[in-house]
Amino acid sequence: MYFQKREFSWHRRKAVATVPSRILGICRYMSDQPVIQTVSDADIPEVLDFVLSARAELFPKLSATGMPDDLARFAEAYLRGAGRFLIARHEGQIVASIGYLAYDRRFPHLLYPDLKVVEIVRLFVLPSQRRSGLAGALYRSLKDLALADGVEVIYLHTHPFLPGAIAFWQRQGFEIIDVDADPVWQTTHMHNLMSETGESAPHRTGPSGNAP
Repeated sequence: MYFQKREFSWHRRKAVATVPSRILGICRYMSDQPVIQTVSDADIPEVLDFVLSARAELFPKLSATGMPDDLARFAEAYLRGAGRFLIARHEGQIVASIGYLAYDRRFPHLLYPDLKVVEIVRLFVLPSQRRSGLAGALYRSLKDLALADGVEVIYLHTHPFLPGAIAFWQRQGFEIIDVDADPVWQTTHMHNLMSETGESAPHRTGPSGNAP
C-alpha cells in the first residue's frame, strides 16, 4: 500500500512540513532525529521487546497477565490484518511505537453502528524522546494510514494517572466521550471523528450521550 507522507524537520519542538514525498510506509526526519517507519516481519522480535518493556514500566500489574493477544499474533494483527503499526528509530534503536486495531465494540455504550472504527493502541515513547513532538508525529502518520483505509472514527482510552495523556490526545483533536466510575483506573474514553478532508469532524455528542 502506497500513501503520501510529509517530511518533517524539528525545530524548537515543532514539526514543520517541508517537501511532500511518496514513499512506502515511512516518514523521514532530519538525520539526527528519529525516523518513523512501518514494521516488517524481521522487526517483530525487537518491537515486542520494546513494547513489553514499556508496558511493564507503565502498567506493572498487567505485566504478570502474560502476552496480550495482539502482540502474540503481531504479524496477523498488524502486518496482514486490519491493524497498522509504526515505530520510530533513533540511531538504529526503537524509541517509540504506536498502532491501531479494528475496534471490537466491547463497550456496550460505544458501539458506533455502521461506522468503520479503529482503536489506538501501544503508544509508547522513551523518556529521552518525550516532549519533542515525536508522539504527535507518530499519531499523524498513523492517522494518514487510517484515512487511506477509509476509517471514520479513531477511538482510544487512557487514564488520568498517565501524566499529560488526556491533554495530549485533546491536542490531537480527540474529545472525551465517557469516563468510567472506577475510582482506580478512571478509564477515559475518547474519539476523533474523521471528515472527508481528514480533519476532525465538528463536535457532536458521543455515542454514550454524555460527551462534555
